[in-house]
Amino acid sequence: MKYRMAVVDDMLFSMDRYPESHAGRVGFLNGLYYLSVFLIRSSKERPSPVATASQKNGNKSVSRISLNAQILLGTLTGVMLGFWFAVLGQESGIAQSGLYAAKLVGALFIDLLRMVLIPLVFTSIVVGVANLRAHRQMDRVWQGTLAFFALTMALAVVLGLTAANLLQPGGGLQITMFQDAMQGFHATQMSLPDFFAHFLHSLFQNPIAALAQGNVLAVVIFALLLGIALVVGGERYRNILTLMQEFLELILMLVGWIMRLAPFGIMALLLQLVATQDTHLLTTLIKFVAIVMGATLLHGLVVLPLILYLTTGMTPIKFWLGAREALITAFATSSSAATLPVTLRCAEQHLHVKRDVAGFVIPLGATMNMDGTALYEAVAALFIANLAGVELSLLQQMIVFMTAMLAAIGAPGIPSAGMVTMVVVLQSVGLPVEAIAILLPVDRILDTFRTMVNVEGDLVGSLVVQEWIKQDKLNE
Repeated sequence: MKYRMAVVDDMLFSMDRYPESHAGRVGFLNGLYYLSVFLIRSSKERPSPVATASQKNGNKSVSRISLNAQILLGTLTGVMLGFWFAVLGQESGIAQSGLYAAKLVGALFIDLLRMVLIPLVFTSIVVGVANLRAHRQMDRVWQGTLAFFALTMALAVVLGLTAANLLQPGGGLQITMFQDAMQGFHATQMSLPDFFAHFLHSLFQNPIAALAQGNVLAVVIFALLLGIALVVGGERYRNILTLMQEFLELILMLVGWIMRLAPFGIMALLLQLVATQDTHLLTTLIKFVAIVMGATLLHGLVVLPLILYLTTGMTPIKFWLGAREALITAFATSSSAATLPVTLRCAEQHLHVKRDVAGFVIPLGATMNMDGTALYEAVAALFIANLAGVELSLLQQMIVFMTAMLAAIGAPGIPSAGMVTMVVVLQSVGLPVEAIAILLPVDRILDTFRTMVNVEGDLVGSLVVQEWIKQDKLNE
């Protein structure tokens, strides 16, 4: 631990004291070098001197703190430091220095996850599809995955609409009180047909450009087609499939190294979130925030675990223990795409989902299965309607139901992606698009919860689809 902290201190000290000098760059590069040496050494499972000595004496070996415990400790530390910095105020020198360091560490962690994101998505889907087709399971996985995604998103939207109709968020507020927030905000308006055409166009792009630009959805489609082509080609392309499998193993090794830095990255991200949140506006919109959080948590704590238990018999506690790394990372990053490497790791290593199934269902779910986003957009549409004094009819709410699902499917797996597609939902029923500006200050805190539920839905989906495949085999 002292070695690790010395590396981080060397990096931050060099950047802070010599930001533009040669010495600063050298110090920072030295820090990166020693950090890489630490990762390589720590990846080799060697017993510590203390453990070796204790084993020689016939005692139990001294075990290191597990990664889950480290992540939990980092989460609590980040939240507490964030509250402390919020009390000090952002004008405080301590708070400014702490937020600067947290910004560096948090950005480094997210950038590392994004670095392996596209190679991981591409190789996992190619290998997963090829192996599923080879075992004649592709049709079952396709049908089960799409059916599960459609079912859970529909349930999420219905839950959101029901909660909004019963509790009426925004009923006691007037949209004029938020004029300051709406001034200077200009949303890009897009009709539903234009959105649908743009969505279809984004599916099929130059694969090299999609890989370079990080277009996850286009990469998923190309990987699906390439995996099928490898199966159709048979033994002739067996070497390419073997190369993909070995490349996937290397990427998973990199993910393991990156996860060793997860406690620091999550601590830094949560520190920024808590310290910079606008509490005044959060208090003004407290009813809307409470309804969105309550409905989202109800879906994540009751609906999805109930589906999982009825289908597989797995208890919620067992599932959450296996999925906690991915859920905490999703909460901290607010990005299902950035969390994808961790989600795959949890599915395969902790929840024991077969790699073929997990490699297909989870990357596809990270781009298509957005339960929390769909629920949020449905509640937000009715909230803005109440602010504007517009009463949506049953037919209009059915339109919100359909467009919220379509917009959630088309939402990129990045922070606050729901705000991008929210325009389509509002336009579908004639609500003022500029009212999105009202939601922007509180969207960051809400995004953490809905992203966590999005990732939970992907993990539950992989387990449910795997169980359906087992049942089909038994019935044959």
